[in-house]
Amino acid sequence: MSLLLGCDFSSTPTRRKPIVLALGHAAGGRVQLTKLEKLESLAAFADWLRQPQAWVGGFDFPFGLPRELVEHLGWPTEWRECMRHYASLSRPQIRATFAAYCDARPAGSKFAHRRFDKLAGSSPSMKWVNPPVAYMLHAAVPLLLEAGVHMPGLHAGDPQRVALEAYPGLLARELIARRSYKSDEKAKQTPDRLIARKDLLTALEQGRTRLGLRLKLTHAQADALVQDASGDSLDAVLCLVQAAWAAQHGAPQYGLPADLDPLEGWIVSA
Repeated sequence: MSLLLGCDFSSTPTRRKPIVLALGHAAGGRVQLTKLEKLESLAAFADWLRQPQAWVGGFDFPFGLPRELVEHLGWPTEWRECMRHYASLSRPQIRATFAAYCDARPAGSKFAHRRFDKLAGSSPSMKWVNPPVAYMLHAAVPLLLEAGVHMPGLHAGDPQRVALEAYPGLLARELIARRSYKSDEKAKQTPDRLIARKDLLTALEQGRTRLGLRLKLTHAQADALVQDASGDSLDAVLCLVQAAWAAQHGAPQYGLPADLDPLEGWIVSA
């Protein structure tokens, strides 16, 4: 039984805000959460990726930049070369480059989007604030490349370690619409958000999604997911369910469309 994982990523992980991995297995339409693992540094994340074990994982960060942006900037349009160039830049350089691009664009269409962003409801991967997904891509994708993992549609690597771009918001909205269920700010960790987390978990356990999978948890696991008001643990579990759906589809596409843009990538199950 192949290991499945969902990853809620932080580009600057700490003990207070770690990278969260939800590990589990799937059989017979059920996804069993085995454990949550918390990594407090990018080095620990890199070490985990390099371990010689078979897995299919859903990772909550962008795997690519919008083609429109890359072509406008004159960057390499081959994915690996583009990511190498991107990794060579500092965060201030990224912010200045992307801000200049946005400043030159008309109001209402400042950011460039990947083809599936509207479909998935995802933030443009060039956003550097709220959420800073551009920095997440900058921190994480080079580590996937260094670890030699396989990224279907983008980069051929070790077929035993399969990394896919996931997005918890896509699955969460399917189950509780646009209700907010998380916040990193203590003042915003309200009873309404607590109830939303409970409702989201109940819906996952009952399999009320188009993915046709039911999440299986112990009472202690369910309590831990509900009590994490940041939502990071729950987001990792949502990515785990998306990874399970991809694993069902299997190689070579893992449920991704055959015509995905090999520069932009695709969010699994979008």
